[in-house]
Amino acid sequence: MNKASRHPLLVSAAALALAAGALYGCKDFLSANAAPQGALDQNTLLTAEGVEGSLIAAYRALDSFGGVLAWGNAASNWVWGSVASDDAYKGSEASDQPPVGDIRDYHWSTADAEGYLNDKWRGMYEGVARANATLRLLKQVRDAKPGEISDATAKGIEGEAKFLRAHYHFEAYRMWGSIPYYKEDDTDFRKANVAPAAVITEVLADLDAAIADLKPAPRNGEVGRASQWTAKAYKGRVLVYSGQWATALTALREVQASGPYALETSFDHVWTGFSSFANGKETIWAYEASANDGEPNGNNANYGERLNFPHSGSPLGCCGFHQPSYNLVNYYVVDANGLPLAITSPGTWNNRTGALNAGSPTVPVDPRLDWTVGRDGVPYKDWGVHDPTWIRSPTYGGPYSPKKNIHENSSGAQSNVGWVNTQLNAVHIHLFRYADLLLMLAEAEVEAGGAAGLVNARTYVNQVRARAAQRAQGCGLPTDATLSKLVTAEVAKYPQCANDTRIAVPINDPSITWATYRVGQYPLAPYFATQASARDVVHAERRLELAMEGQRFFDLRRYGQAIATQTLNDFVNVDKLRLPAPFSGVEAFTARHMWYPIPQVQVELSKVDNAPRLTQNTGW
Repeated sequence: MNKASRHPLLVSAAALALAAGALYGCKDFLSANAAPQGALDQNTLLTAEGVEGSLIAAYRALDSFGGVLAWGNAASNWVWGSVASDDAYKGSEASDQPPVGDIRDYHWSTADAEGYLNDKWRGMYEGVARANATLRLLKQVRDAKPGEISDATAKGIEGEAKFLRAHYHFEAYRMWGSIPYYKEDDTDFRKANVAPAAVITEVLADLDAAIADLKPAPRNGEVGRASQWTAKAYKGRVLVYSGQWATALTALREVQASGPYALETSFDHVWTGFSSFANGKETIWAYEASANDGEPNGNNANYGERLNFPHSGSPLGCCGFHQPSYNLVNYYVVDANGLPLAITSPGTWNNRTGALNAGSPTVPVDPRLDWTVGRDGVPYKDWGVHDPTWIRSPTYGGPYSPKKNIHENSSGAQSNVGWVNTQLNAVHIHLFRYADLLLMLAEAEVEAGGAAGLVNARTYVNQVRARAAQRAQGCGLPTDATLSKLVTAEVAKYPQCANDTRIAVPINDPSITWATYRVGQYPLAPYFATQASARDVVHAERRLELAMEGQRFFDLRRYGQAIATQTLNDFVNVDKLRLPAPFSGVEAFTARHMWYPIPQVQVELSKVDNAPRLTQNTGW
């Protein structure tokens, strides 16, 4: 065995197939491979089943338990995309998971931050290694046993593996920009990184290959698999990230006009534990978490999210991380026409210094606020009314709780096993969903569509807003007898909620007395009269729609250094007055923060004759 083959980037096919037997995460097509069948040798692997098992292992690397058990490798990117942005604080308390505090404070070269960064690097290249091992094993089986796998099946496997390889590399690109790109015939992991533009070229080549190989419907009808439409949609996303606006416009228009995707009828159907809404028409690409599937520790049930639940005063038990920011909550306040104050009153929208909790008279807000954030006095799905005891340390993490990743009590999505099983569930983690695509299409229309594009962009933004206006958080009175104290407390606070178990209701339902919900439609003028004003509106809508989904930091960075720098430094300067304890040592966001530093351990591992092949990002 040579030196290269011992490195995690070049994990053997045997190890991957064994992992496929023991680890499984997409319940629609992976659960049949749950039980390990004993030791595997190369002859065992040189079968159709061995190749499929290797591919399953490549899918399983989508979340933190797929080879790298770490919060920094969570599928949702809650550390890198939310906590590093103005969407969320680290939460919890200072002594718990201090590396996340360093990431929030932009201290990205500390030893603690290095550990999290290395977990993310290892996780992404574990996925790359598994995809490449699948491609190698497929070729070996086809050469050794020509009749073992049909041409059609082989094309499907190759397309899925290349899509996965593109996804993992793109995730690494979003973090570091300049990265090495590994193919199945690479024999030495010590490979130089290439410029960001070259990475994008490679990702697009893999996506084009996947598009050519895959069918419009997922293989075998198993919805967790990537399809041709998944790859086409993802290609549009990559083109947006790389600023290839005209090409992105063509790609995204095709998906919007002809693809199988659409907005869910209401926002509560998007992030949910109810199996009836899983793999809905809005899902393009997701980590399909699975609970109560035979894995004895519940590790397939959103392990990467298990810190991000209200703390011990709540029925969910732990741990109070990834708490929404004051800034984010203020962003949901609207004017009399239901338009965000962030757009209609940019100088005043963030003036509120205290918590925006339930109260009377109520400040009008976008109903997506209460599908995204847990606030005191507002029902929390069907877990009772959120109150201050649910927060681990209000002076450190603020008064709010995350909500999108939380399952409904009545959904049956909660794990029955595992450490604090109440914080493990089968809520699918959207890596890319149709509302995200539709707003990227709106953005491409603004950037490359001319005058007609501004009209089109308004249409797409208003479609997303029309969906937001359908349903709001209802009483959601718990039906679980073990939550009787929460039932009593809710009915005492809101007598109208007695026997009202509805989690989602019309936004003007008379049962709602904890909020005033409004969502208005944008007129063409003045908001879409110019490219600059339309751009601001689309950017704002992305934040409202995708908040706490691990997208915000990456959006700010691709908007450009000037926007990222001003937005994040303004956020820190205001919110450190609201929460001085966690922000006391934060450093200014500067040009070097546009890319995360490459883990130094990876730079060291890349050395040949004491010279590293990996080049560190500027400023680190």
